[in-house]
Amino acid sequence: MNPLLKRLQPYPFERLRQLFQGVQPNPSLRPISLGIGEPRHATPLFVKDALVNAFGALAAYPPTAGEPALRQACADWMRQRYALTLDPATQILPVNGSREALFSLVQTVIDPSPNALGQRPVVVSPNPFYQIYEGAALLAGADTFYAPSDPQRNFAIDWDRVPEDVWQRTQLVFVCSPGNPTGAVMPLTEWQKIFELSDRYGFVIASDECYSEIYFRDEPPLGGLEAAHKLGRPDFRRLIAFTSLSKRSNVPGMRSGFVAGDAQLIQPFLLYRTYHGSAMSGMVQAASIAAWRDEQHVIENRALYRQKFAQVTPVLQSVLEVNLPDAGFYLWAAVPGGDDTQFAKDLYAQYNVTVLPGSFLARESLGINPGQGRVRMALVAETAECLEAAQRIVQFVQNHSSS
Repeated sequence: MNPLLKRLQPYPFERLRQLFQGVQPNPSLRPISLGIGEPRHATPLFVKDALVNAFGALAAYPPTAGEPALRQACADWMRQRYALTLDPATQILPVNGSREALFSLVQTVIDPSPNALGQRPVVVSPNPFYQIYEGAALLAGADTFYAPSDPQRNFAIDWDRVPEDVWQRTQLVFVCSPGNPTGAVMPLTEWQKIFELSDRYGFVIASDECYSEIYFRDEPPLGGLEAAHKLGRPDFRRLIAFTSLSKRSNVPGMRSGFVAGDAQLIQPFLLYRTYHGSAMSGMVQAASIAAWRDEQHVIENRALYRQKFAQVTPVLQSVLEVNLPDAGFYLWAAVPGGDDTQFAKDLYAQYNVTVLPGSFLARESLGINPGQGRVRMALVAETAECLEAAQRIVQFVQNHSSS
């Protein structure tokens, strides 16, 4: 067996299952889960129709590079969303959702050869983070360094706390904007900093932007390629951005997205994927074209999230330290007393509401676990269900504070 498999850590939801083992939730209350970030708004009917109408595609092997019509639809969306003109043949590559693409890009980029001191290469990850970043790095033969988020700066990543000797070994940096779980969006000044570091040390930037279309301000979140263009980097050197339909179009089961950016990275990534067997089904490609070419359903979906967060956030703010995020569908709340695992366990037992302990989404680094003392709440269900969960949380906190 691959010995690198032993380096993997339990997935957050496995840790949650272990935390709840033996706990009997209150049977008088129906279960409500705010734990997993799986979109639950209705899938647009026209996407389903496009999928069904493409049954004929089952008769042919799909190309790994994707059909030209899909790559063009992705390029058109990039032009509409970010005012960027990309070559669909060389700067865009369809993928089976951002998760598999994030993993496989790391396998493409990382050279696992040790340096002169026998040290492994490094992948720098935000902390807290999406666990695929860590797993991809470890299975590529790299070490991970966790750059902490700073709650005093809207949970911005504190790149200055990454030591010089770590930067010298770094081959890839993950950026997540809007962030999971914090919802923080990186401003242009932060992008300038990470680009300067990339130029100095030569690492690739993998920009995870799968929450980019769910936002609460008038101005949409700044994208990595958009930032590069604004800062005079039109070739997008050493930069790949990841975009997905799962959250944007409520199709998490379709597994569809695309990567865009540096053509010099797209080419070897396509080669890797050719052998990896990562071609997207022709049916899914047809449905994806329909989804990327329609913006009205995205506007309506965003309006539903805005309405939901506007109702739920104030309820929770009466008992928790929590703010409306820049974007995404999570609330990142501080818990009274600071014990996030006990909070989640007791809430589940007494009120049958599931939240995810923040410490499960982070690692201890530089002497701290930046997720400790917080919980992630995914507001993906209908508004009424999320409101009921929020009201139960209020009762839970009030009962604990008075006891």
